[in-house]
Amino acid sequence: MVGGAVCGYRHALMAHRIAVIGGDGIGPEVTVEAVKVVRAAGVDIDTEDFDLGGGRYLHDGEILSDSTLDELRHFDAILLGAVGTPGVPPGVIERGLLLKMRFSLDLYINQRPFSGTAPGKSESHEFIVIRENTEGSYAGEGGVLRKGTPFEVATQGSVNTRMGVERAIRYAFELAASRPRKHLTLVHKTNVLTFAGDLWERTFNEVRTEYPQIATAYNHVDAACIYFVQDPQRYDVVVTDNLFGDILTDLGGAVSGGIGLASSANLNPARTGPSMFEPVHGSAPDIVGTGKANPTAAILSAALMLDFLGESAAADRIRSAASVPTSGTTTEIADQIAARL
Repeated sequence: MVGGAVCGYRHALMAHRIAVIGGDGIGPEVTVEAVKVVRAAGVDIDTEDFDLGGGRYLHDGEILSDSTLDELRHFDAILLGAVGTPGVPPGVIERGLLLKMRFSLDLYINQRPFSGTAPGKSESHEFIVIRENTEGSYAGEGGVLRKGTPFEVATQGSVNTRMGVERAIRYAFELAASRPRKHLTLVHKTNVLTFAGDLWERTFNEVRTEYPQIATAYNHVDAACIYFVQDPQRYDVVVTDNLFGDILTDLGGAVSGGIGLASSANLNPARTGPSMFEPVHGSAPDIVGTGKANPTAAILSAALMLDFLGESAAADRIRSAASVPTSGTTTEIADQIAARL
């Protein structure tokens, strides 16, 4: 569940305005099904489609204009399918669309829920990873000197501010406080990254004095990679930096049944703009139009969107309906989930 709720009367009076970016590959196929399931859950939404992604870039060079970004600011939420198209150079869409939205809309929290089963155990365990989403190695600090020569030098810095680190850690403590187990683990690499790691560890230790009810732990990121697979039961809420979080959450998807089932929320908890919700399975251009794309991750991402919009009852019904094993084509899977609602 994603923390926070809008005013209680808001959704009773008017439809939620949702910007839908189907994107590339299977993205449009799964977002259509996610919207269908949301409506089947009884939530009133008005959607507007935006043609953005690798296909749009190859067609007319457009990635994300400032005017389009300004349009997106006026929506309650953004539902993204997937972006990525063969022929587009690496980094063009990622930085020009995804990271531009994260930075410009201040989507500083990436929240991803997981369930894992340790070897030799039958019960599944649910936990959540909070990833700082606008700083670290993805801030774009760095450059290249003498490119293309034998003497080339490339640098890529990691930007960590006290503000950025603290607001991510504080959000994670608040989330842990709302959960029965009340446990939070910081993941970093403090023994090697002694500057950034020190900032993260000191901030974590200072903030935790305000939450005496929360049990805490620390793991190096390499140890966390092992524990995610062998002992996920040790985790309740995990907080980490941008790069480590990117890697760990993909691993979390793998131990939760596959990356094709993984949902995510890119949140602006201050609500100064819309938050963005997306499956993380990629555009899968090799199966476009075959009906093989599983829409479950997009549907679960839409459920996270409903949580954030104050529609948690509908979100819980969607998660329950999607938890039943389902097979068939993209449309058939979504129809079965919708029918259970």
